[in-house]
Amino acid sequence: MHAAETITDPDDTRIADYRALTDLELRTRWEPPNGLFIAEGELVLRRALRAGYRIRSVLIDAKRVAQLDDVPLGDVPVYAGDQATLEAITGFHVHRGVLASFHRRPDLTAAEVLASARRVAILEDVNNHTNVGAIFRGAAALGLDAVLLSPTCADPLYRRSVRVSMGEVFAVPYARLEPWPSALATVRAAGFTVLAMTPAPDAIAMRDLTPAQRERPALLLGAEGPGLTAAAMAASDVRVVIPMHNGVDSLNVAAAAAVAFYELCR
Repeated sequence: MHAAETITDPDDTRIADYRALTDLELRTRWEPPNGLFIAEGELVLRRALRAGYRIRSVLIDAKRVAQLDDVPLGDVPVYAGDQATLEAITGFHVHRGVLASFHRRPDLTAAEVLASARRVAILEDVNNHTNVGAIFRGAAALGLDAVLLSPTCADPLYRRSVRVSMGEVFAVPYARLEPWPSALATVRAAGFTVLAMTPAPDAIAMRDLTPAQRERPALLLGAEGPGLTAAAMAASDVRVVIPMHNGVDSLNVAAAAAVAFYELCR
């Protein structure tokens, strides 16, 4: 059993990494500048370790310490407290019982990501962490090799994104694509066809893409509601659409991404 240090004071400086996890503004100011992210749940913790991320510490419900007996934590500190203490620290009921703080890796460049990819997703202004996490999970499950993000997209390593992806953000390489949207030209120069998803009347059904257009696709997806900007649309090669029925005009961006990923990879 890992030796756990008991935490009873929510203001204990040893658990500063976990403070106010529901405060997005505070976490955004704390996590990237300090080179860390938070993994929630035992499964996500294990997947982060398997992906090679270095762990900083663990905060766990005291009743669950034995769950981590087979996890190779080394001499990483394990802090344990009751649910009331964990909730006071984090700002929410930690129903999964396990949180871990990990070191981030150096950011990849878009060129590095594209060099080893055949099919990629590109996200513009997708700033909802749940959608980002779901898109990464779909990308991993359905055969996408990488994800590129415009500068305004949500952080894939924010706790909610990681949780929704079930840790699949660790399996899919990603990078920021800057400057936006002119950097889409570098995607095209790398041999990709930029496919812009839109319900526009001139869009072609994804099933009608030619073999050449499917060879190295870069699927461009916009934010929930507004969709792609005019500038991003202008920088794309082909406008594509998922045909709808019964008067439905659109899908949630993560659902649309999953359908499109399947179509591109089948």
